[in-house]
Amino acid sequence: MLLRLILLLTVVPLVELVILFRIKDLLDWPATLGIVVLTGVLGAWLARREGFRALSHIQEEMLAGRQPTGAVVDGLLILVAGAVLVTPGILTDLFGFALLIPPIRRRIRKRLIERFKKHITIIDPANPGAPQSPFVDVPATGYDPDDVLPDHDLLGENVLGENVLDDQTPSPPGRGLG
Repeated sequence: MLLRLILLLTVVPLVELVILFRIKDLLDWPATLGIVVLTGVLGAWLARREGFRALSHIQEEMLAGRQPTGAVVDGLLILVAGAVLVTPGILTDLFGFALLIPPIRRRIRKRLIERFKKHITIIDPANPGAPQSPFVDVPATGYDPDDVLPDHDLLGENVLGENVLDDQTPSPPGRGLG
């Protein structure tokens, strides 16, 4: 893995430089720089647009009570696309634009999820012998925004200063369990 990362961080920039110099030889420096700037600006705009679409899809899935697994992976792929599109270079731009095309992104997302399924398992505490995939639809639970805070802390201290573990008689303010 480390070797791949080193190759990615050294070979790809060198290849990008060679390609940019070849383009400079065919055109000129201002045109080459214009291509780099134009692809960066266009890529950032497209990534922003697709990112908002993915965010909207995540919200729709959550409101419907489904896990937004695919939409979250799409969002991550769009984030990667935006990052490589603002990086100067032709190969990185091609890769970034490819990630912004929904049919290509769907194929990559499918492969990533399959790979995640092979390497990530969730063990149910109630049934530890049966590993489960983290990519399953979970039914929505009734979420009550008014029920966010518990009515007592871990020591049994009620929010109003009452001890709810020992008995139901209120303890003096500021005294805790004593």
